[in-house]
Amino acid sequence: MAVYTHVSAEALADFLTGYDVGTLISAKGIAEGVENSNYMVDTTGGRYFLTLYEKRVATDDLPFFQALLDRLAQGGCPVPRMLPDSRGVTIQTLADRPACLIEFLPGVSPGRPTPAQAQAVGAAMAAMHAAVDGADLARPNTLGAARWHALFASCADQLDSIEPGLRDRVSRSLDDVVARWPRDLPESVIHADLFPDNVLMLDDRVTGLIDFYFACTDIRAYDIAVMHTSWAFDATGGGYDAAVGAAIVEGYRDGGALSDAEIAALPILARGACLRFLLTRAYDWINTPADALVTRKDPLAYRRRLDAYEERNLFA
Repeated sequence: MAVYTHVSAEALADFLTGYDVGTLISAKGIAEGVENSNYMVDTTGGRYFLTLYEKRVATDDLPFFQALLDRLAQGGCPVPRMLPDSRGVTIQTLADRPACLIEFLPGVSPGRPTPAQAQAVGAAMAAMHAAVDGADLARPNTLGAARWHALFASCADQLDSIEPGLRDRVSRSLDDVVARWPRDLPESVIHADLFPDNVLMLDDRVTGLIDFYFACTDIRAYDIAVMHTSWAFDATGGGYDAAVGAAIVEGYRDGGALSDAEIAALPILARGACLRFLLTRAYDWINTPADALVTRKDPLAYRRRLDAYEERNLFA
């Protein structure tokens, strides 16, 4: 979450008249994240999130995200639905951006996840995958393995400004990972970005899985790998918590099937996840406007994670 597009109180109040949510009390921009503009909105009818979709989210993809959230909610997964206005319209326009008012869910994102929390979220991920099994839902992974070389090319000339030698370091790993990328593992609609700040919890109970705007069709076990890279390390990428890492896989196995082939592929999938987030963070680090209300994320935290996965098998 972030704020790139600013919405005046008058414009927001007028926007809300189309919904049965009462009148505006307050709104606060949310700086975390890098993708869309987000506000926490309080009205006389309750609390909601407002999202304005920026360039990385294609307007044509919004019906997919809406259908996915509806399917997951019907399957008992704790996800925030996009809310329709009084005419039944969900996807709106505000400040010249596509916009949605979104259901608020209780809970707090874990700052330093515990093994118990990681296990619970691993099980919730398995339930999420089960809920979309057989659904007529599909979306290409626009940041998947087939796109990483192009993403690298878009920022390669400036990578060494982040850290000397980073361009060659990334290039070597990228060529190796793409060449070894699995081609025959089970696929599903996956979240593809299930970081701790995209999960809400009360104690060790999952109350919300949020921010599905990278959701796509890809290797099911890649979702586990993405979660492993983000949950099992500290914020700098320098400290690995083996108990949390093991709990993620254990939790997923508690909630669903995980084949020997999927487990064997997790190390290469995790390296790929590191490259994906290193490259998108590097691109955003280089290109984020100076006046944007957004918290830039350190690309080198994912270079350190990549080092860890290449030094030893963290899934052994």
